[in-house]
Amino acid sequence: MRRFISVLLLFAALSPMAAFAQANNDGLWDRIRVGVFQDRPISEQSASILELETPVRAEDAATVPIAIHTKQPEDGVLIQRVYLVIDHNPSPVGAVFNFFPDSGRADIETRVRIEDYTMVRAIAELSDGRLFMAAHYVKAAGGCSAPAGKDQAAAMARLGRIKFRVDAEPVIGQPTQAQLMISHPNNSGLVKDQLTLLYVPAHFVRRVDVSYAGKPIMTADVDFTISENPNFRFYFVPRQAGELKAEIVDSNDLHFESSIAVGKTPAQ
Repeated sequence: MRRFISVLLLFAALSPMAAFAQANNDGLWDRIRVGVFQDRPISEQSASILELETPVRAEDAATVPIAIHTKQPEDGVLIQRVYLVIDHNPSPVGAVFNFFPDSGRADIETRVRIEDYTMVRAIAELSDGRLFMAAHYVKAAGGCSAPAGKDQAAAMARLGRIKFRVDAEPVIGQPTQAQLMISHPNNSGLVKDQLTLLYVPAHFVRRVDVSYAGKPIMTADVDFTISENPNFRFYFVPRQAGELKAEIVDSNDLHFESSIAVGKTPAQ
């Protein structure tokens, strides 16, 4: 009987629900929450505002896919900001995305590094000040300290190259999904070079600004939480033919930019 009870206790300790409870009640989130949001209430009844998609167990902790889908609130209120928080990462607040009227939808997809089993949270901030949160427990470890997927010299040779992809022929006045890809090693500063035994210095994209026809679409303050070669999917509303432009600044204050012509005029 004692052995049976011991096995049950061990199973409970290792079960996903037990791990979820432990990660959600270790006090870390409370400290992050106060540091970022002070005493502002955060609703966890968020299904009507946003959805968070993550794997339960990541295939590669250095490139964990994250998707945040939002629903437009009523009464003209907008989702103006989305925070991405990964509790047990060295830098828990990994990204803050800002959206605008010409964003169309405050959705974002990207890939992140995860250093330890953790809660991953998306917090939406509405233009009236309300906060809503969706959270998932993700099993992944070692992503922030994992070696880069490519040779460092090769990565630096491609540094700052930017590509855009627009998923479909834009329709004037309708949300259109686009993808922004940035060649950058996004070094975390936590990876040791196996030849020199020295840590590769941190060097990562820290600011992304996307505009269309001169109007802001999406801006992001990010860090090494975002995976090597940062990749973002987002929406924009082309109200006329124009230029989709990205301006990037990294932690070494290097600036990169690129643009493409998108859309047709109604006469066309």
